Amino acid sequence: MIKYEVDNIVTGTVTGIEKYGVFINLENMYTGLIHISEISSGFVRNINDFVKMGEVIKVKILEVNDEECHLKLSIKDIDYKLQKRNRVKIIETETGFFPLKNQLKSWTDQKIKEIS
Repeated sequence: MIKYEVDNIVTGTVTGIEKYGVFINLENMYTGLIHISEISSGFVRNINDFVKMGEVIKVKILEVNDEECHLKLSIKDIDYKLQKRNRVKIIETETGFFPLKNQLKSWTDQKIKEIS
């Protein structure tokens, strides 16, 4: 069981976005709120410019209420975006998708025979 403590950085999922802040779902049935004032040191015009629904982010714990399983959170001054896995870029060959296109008819004909 995770014990949440002030100043710890933990991972949570964005479950709601309102004009005043972001709702976060954490482990052990805990929820949290990132108030709009804790999103950035600068002016926040649109919270959706910082987070998206369903996104998993890092958050810093400002306050803990164990009785209500609620946390006050912040993403201000931390690197809250999780690193995305390096994706290998597929280099297109000179023939492009023509080999697939050329095989499509024979593949569909074969499948139709199997189904029939």
